[in-house]
Amino acid sequence: MTPTTPARRLRLGLPRRVFSQVLLMQVAIAAGVAVLATGLFLAPLGEQLDDQAMRRALAIAQTTAQQPQIAEDLRATEPTPDGPVQREAERIRRATGAEYVVVLDHRGVRWSHTDPERVGGLVSTDPGEALAGREVMEIDEGTLGRSARGKVPLRDADGEVIGAVSVGIAYDSVRARLVHAIPGLLAYAGGALAVGALAAWLISRRVQRQTRDLAFSDIAALLAEREAMLHGIREGVVALDRDGRVRLLNDEAQRLLGIGEEAVGSSPDEALGTGRTADVLAGRVTGTDLLTVRGQRVLVANRMPTDDGGAVATLRDRTELDQLGRELDSTRGLIDALRAQDHEHANRMHTLLGLLELEMYEDAVEFVGEVVGDHRATSEQVTERIRDPLLAALLVGKATVAAERGATLRLSDRSRLPDRLVDPRGLVTVVGNLVDNALDAVAGTPDARVEVELRAEGRTAVLVVRDTGPGVPPERRELIFTEGWSTKEPPGHRERGIGLPLVRRLAHRHGGDARVDEAPGGGAEFTVVLPEALTEPEPPAALTTAAARSAGPEETR
Repeated sequence: MTPTTPARRLRLGLPRRVFSQVLLMQVAIAAGVAVLATGLFLAPLGEQLDDQAMRRALAIAQTTAQQPQIAEDLRATEPTPDGPVQREAERIRRATGAEYVVVLDHRGVRWSHTDPERVGGLVSTDPGEALAGREVMEIDEGTLGRSARGKVPLRDADGEVIGAVSVGIAYDSVRARLVHAIPGLLAYAGGALAVGALAAWLISRRVQRQTRDLAFSDIAALLAEREAMLHGIREGVVALDRDGRVRLLNDEAQRLLGIGEEAVGSSPDEALGTGRTADVLAGRVTGTDLLTVRGQRVLVANRMPTDDGGAVATLRDRTELDQLGRELDSTRGLIDALRAQDHEHANRMHTLLGLLELEMYEDAVEFVGEVVGDHRATSEQVTERIRDPLLAALLVGKATVAAERGATLRLSDRSRLPDRLVDPRGLVTVVGNLVDNALDAVAGTPDARVEVELRAEGRTAVLVVRDTGPGVPPERRELIFTEGWSTKEPPGHRERGIGLPLVRRLAHRHGGDARVDEAPGGGAEFTVVLPEALTEPEPPAALTTAAARSAGPEETR
């Protein structure tokens, strides 16, 4: 058997597209409003027409009852089809267009009627209200059918009620006026519905363009996927509206920037404070893979404008990668130092071997003493003035690297730093960055020198690094502390322009500052002040013992 394509089922129900659903709902609303308005207008219109007909009938009856000749004829004549009352009533009926004008006496006997044969007979409805002296308006059934009626008492010259006048307006004429008004009303309603449908179509077309002709289920799925993606990815996402205010922050962005949901609705400057991170998010700094520092984190930011005038910025955490890069640089520096030491050691061994082969034993002893003494003098000089082992080891290693690169690294005579650092690793980072920058600055210059000064002023640590390089022009002395700014080519494993900003951030974290000036002999002089970087010195043990002995027994308990 040849397979046949199954017939497609006819799907009934609402359309799936947002455009179609919005259009259908708006047309339905417009039609419902038109029908409701028409009904609300027709209901009081019918009552208004009834009231107008009854008041017209009452006015005709009142005018008829005011004619004194009718009251006189009612007393002086008999009720006959050709009597004076019948003739006058018919005249009034024809003149006013009423359905009937009936004059009756106090017994309820007709003296006039549209049908002359009914003159002299009793009326079909109760005339009691009118004969009692009261005026009546009503819609009622009579011998001529349904009509709008007005009844008034008929009085003689003395004001005595001698009868009544009943006037009727055919109810068919009232209904005809109502029916006649319906086509015009429906035309207005149809026009309003057409205008509403056109407006609904235009609005739906705009909705179609804005929703890209998606179905509601697709939009709901996209929203769910967006929420899952934003809160699941390990990149920070910050969305800004056309006014530059934050309208979305995912969890990672809150973690990286150190802010919460309260930042939504505020500008980057209000949420983050002034700085490069706020400038990048606000679009005042342009480019790709922009480096910025937020707290202790190194971030890479990219900003992409959106069609509605806003923008979306992504943030990646490069702190660990940058730390790995710096550790790699330190490792390379250590390797360079070891290589330099190995090269120097080999040269010294060859020299020593030559002296021994030449049997110049005294010269060999003197040469070994000088070599050991120089190295020992450098190490002892550093460790004597810099009591922290991490800093001392760093400076000894940097001195060997400097010698390999044709520069001299020396410790200032004013350097004195006790072993009471609160954050030794932080100070190692600061010293390492500044010394590396100084060595890069003096590379290839004659008489290249770098001087490091580390001293303690109470609990404040002061670091000064001077070099004999080209220096920093005054107009760039603040620019060099900006994230991502550098005059050197970046290495393959990381970006440049992070070291000096981190130095200043670390100084600010300790309540201090970092600045650059011109060195006394030319070159650059970097100064970093770190308040509260050292702990309080412990009192000497002898003084402590003496104080304890001088205190009374009760005071030492």
